[in-house]
Amino acid sequence: MDQGVTGCRPMSANVLVTGASGFVGRAVVAHLTKSGHRVVPLRRAAAARGEPGPSWNPQAGQIRLESARQLDAVVHLAGENIAQRWTAAAKARIRASRVDATRLLCEALARLPQPPAVMVCASATGFYGDRGDEVLDEQSGPGSGFLAEICQAWEAAAEPARHAGIRVVHLRLGIVLARHGGALARMLPAFRLGLGGRLGSGQQYWSWIALEDLLRGIEFALVESALSGPVNAVSPEPVTNAAFTRALGQALRRPAFLPLPAFAVKLLFGQMGREALLGSARVRPARLLQSGFAFRFPELTAALKHLLAESAPLS
Repeated sequence: MDQGVTGCRPMSANVLVTGASGFVGRAVVAHLTKSGHRVVPLRRAAAARGEPGPSWNPQAGQIRLESARQLDAVVHLAGENIAQRWTAAAKARIRASRVDATRLLCEALARLPQPPAVMVCASATGFYGDRGDEVLDEQSGPGSGFLAEICQAWEAAAEPARHAGIRVVHLRLGIVLARHGGALARMLPAFRLGLGGRLGSGQQYWSWIALEDLLRGIEFALVESALSGPVNAVSPEPVTNAAFTRALGQALRRPAFLPLPAFAVKLLFGQMGREALLGSARVRPARLLQSGFAFRFPELTAALKHLLAESAPLS
């Protein structure tokens, strides 16, 4: 545990992690293991193939937690990728993988003879919808649109865990920046060729967080008993899309002046483009800051410099 951040003594815990094979999940498993925790992945039943350990099949409403040792904590990251065209089928998968799967997990945790003390559950800044340049914190109300509706239902699905006395933290994630995955990795090829630029007007705010700060924030939420409910997992310095693309171009020493007009974003990506790429959420991590969490990369230029350095670690 990072004592300089939390002021707490190190805690070794048995932590169940869902979505452990995903981009963020792999980094979380590595980080918690390095910190001395015992990580138990909740594997898909098909992948488990009868091997010992907890497993689930969310689509079938099946979950087996009995084989897990006493769990101290849960980090719930599983969910269908948002970055796709939102067809009716894709929307159904996104909803089921977040809302239905979260409810299934929380009901199973609540039935355990000794439920874990804490559950850190991923959510998203999409909760706030498209809000222009309004400064948003955890006290701000929900927005409108598909993402906002999903996030509200996603967080509400954890109610069985709360009723069982589990401290539930909803980490509302912004854009997670890492060299080896996520949005930044998808942007790098075009920007390295000098083909990057703002999306639409570029005035929409992008709230972001460096992967390293997210990993530390997840562990912080596990041990900080005062934290429950919504917690914004974003840098304290959100930037406009125009500022983001300019900073990325400068970090790569490449021009970034080829904008993608709003109509083209909508044509290429449909509703996902309108809400996730052109929507604006200027989000502040008020509760993390109030709780004493110290960001290592609060400012975008320094974060990009670190992430893009050849010697930078993958996590």
